[in-house]
Amino acid sequence: MKTICNFCKTEYALDKVPSGSVKCAVCGNTWVVQRPQRRNSILVFIAAVCALLSAFIFAIAVLYQHQIKEIQEKPIIAEIVDIKTEADENGIDRFVVSGRVLNRSEQIYGVPGLIITSYDLNGNIVARQRFMPSATLLEAGKDVAFKHALSVPITNVEKIAVELEGQEK
Repeated sequence: MKTICNFCKTEYALDKVPSGSVKCAVCGNTWVVQRPQRRNSILVFIAAVCALLSAFIFAIAVLYQHQIKEIQEKPIIAEIVDIKTEADENGIDRFVVSGRVLNRSEQIYGVPGLIITSYDLNGNIVARQRFMPSATLLEAGKDVAFKHALSVPITNVEKIAVELEGQEK
């Protein structure tokens, strides 16, 4: 514990609080050392829980605002659900891409065309195909499924991506 002379400001380090008054070795001033106030452990715990709860609520608010901004910027998204290989009428294996277009907003939107891009191992574009999903309008919060067979053979294709026409990367 630390104490300071009230008169000359000399600092002393004490092992424990003395039972009576203390005398300064420098100036001779005497004073009574006050016991340090103990912090109530329950109050410290409550304060820590409140701080943690505040941080949690703030994080949720930030994530919610980010999600709202993202939905406003891209109210409609397209995603791939499954990719299979099927042989066409000539026996050539082709990719069949299944997915959905989702309206994440609270308004009705027209469904744009979709573009499926095939990439090779180096990230180069092998082919890009545009097609229209079956729905033309999409109600708020709804989705529409799509399925499209690619015209390019499966050789040299490493990755397949789908995007909305007008939102190409």
